[in-house]
Amino acid sequence: MPKKCCAVILAAGEGKRMKSNRPKVLSQVLFKPMLQWVIDSADTAGINDICVVTGHKHEDVEKYLSEHNSSQTGPRVCHALQSERKGTGHAVMMASDFLSKHIDSNVLILNGDAPFVDSNIIKDALDDHVANGNAVTVISALLSDPTGYGRIVRDPETGLISAIVEQKDAGEKILAINEINSGAYWFKVKDLLDILKHISNNNAQGEYYLTDAVKLLISSGKRADAHKTDNSNAVLGANDCLQLSELNSIARNEILSRHMQNGIEIPITDGIIIGPDVKIGNYTCILPGTILCGDTVIGSSCKLGPNSFLSGCSVGDNVILNYVQCKNCSIKSNRAIEPFSVINHNID
Repeated sequence: MPKKCCAVILAAGEGKRMKSNRPKVLSQVLFKPMLQWVIDSADTAGINDICVVTGHKHEDVEKYLSEHNSSQTGPRVCHALQSERKGTGHAVMMASDFLSKHIDSNVLILNGDAPFVDSNIIKDALDDHVANGNAVTVISALLSDPTGYGRIVRDPETGLISAIVEQKDAGEKILAINEINSGAYWFKVKDLLDILKHISNNNAQGEYYLTDAVKLLISSGKRADAHKTDNSNAVLGANDCLQLSELNSIARNEILSRHMQNGIEIPITDGIIIGPDVKIGNYTCILPGTILCGDTVIGSSCKLGPNSFLSGCSVGDNVILNYVQCKNCSIKSNRAIEPFSVINHNID
C-alpha cells in the first residue's frame, strides 16, 4: 500500500425501503454495522485517513463515529455533511476539504452499505491503479444476473473502460454485458477534484453522479480502467430488510465455513451465529443455538453450547459453557459453568 492514500465513505443515504429508525449504514450484519465493516476493510488495507460523508440522521452516524474514535483500536475517522442528497458526485464534493489535504494521494471511494468489499480487493485494485497510472480505477465484478447494475463497457482494442452505462440507459447489446460497476473506485485525488468542478446535474433527477466523473475523465484523455474482482459478493448492498437478511446469511455461512476449515468443530450449524471479529482457538466445539459476537476470544479445547450467548468475552482453554449467557467478562481456563447461568463478571 503506497503511503499516500485516503478513503471517502459515502454514508448519507436515507434507505427508505429499510423502514428503520436508524441510518441505513448502521444496520447490522452479524451484529456489526455495515459502516464498520467498510471502515475495517479500509483500515486492514492500510488506509488510516478516512472521511465519512453523512446525511440522513447524520447525528446518529456522527455519534457512532465519535464512539469509534474514542476506542483504542482502528483509525480515526472524520466526517463531512451532505445536507441535501444530490447524488454520489455531490456527496464526494462535500469531502473536498478533506481531499484537498491529500492532493498528491490516491483516494478510495466506498459505499457505506456495501460491507463485502474486503481489504484484498482494495489492495489489488490499488496495485492496478498505481502500476498503470490510471486517473480512475473502477472496481468491477462479473455477475450471472447483472440486472439493475451499471455495465462496464470496454474499448475492443485497448480493453480499457470506454463507458459505464446504467441499466435504464442500456440497449440490448449493452444489457448483454455481465461486468458491472461495484460503486467502489480508486481516483487520483488531483484528477478527481479537477473533474468534480465540471460535473453537471442536467438530468431527470437533478443529481450529480460520480459515474459522470469517470465519463469526463475518459473524454479528457485520462486513463480509466476497471479492476475485475473474483468476489461477486463485493457488489452487494442492502436497500431493505430482505436484502439485509441475505447479507447476514452470506456472511454467516462464510464465517462458519472459515472456522470449520481451521479445525473448529461445528457438528450441526443450526442456530449458530459467529461475528466477524470473534477469535476461536483450536479443537473447540460449538453446538447448535450458540451466538458469539463482538470482540469475543475463545481459547482452545472449549465446548460451547447448546444455546449459549457470548458478547465481548474472553474465555480461556478447556471451558464448558452449556445454556449460558456471558457479556463483557472473562472466564479463566478449566471452568465448567453451571447451565442457565447469566455471567457479567469475571470468573477466575
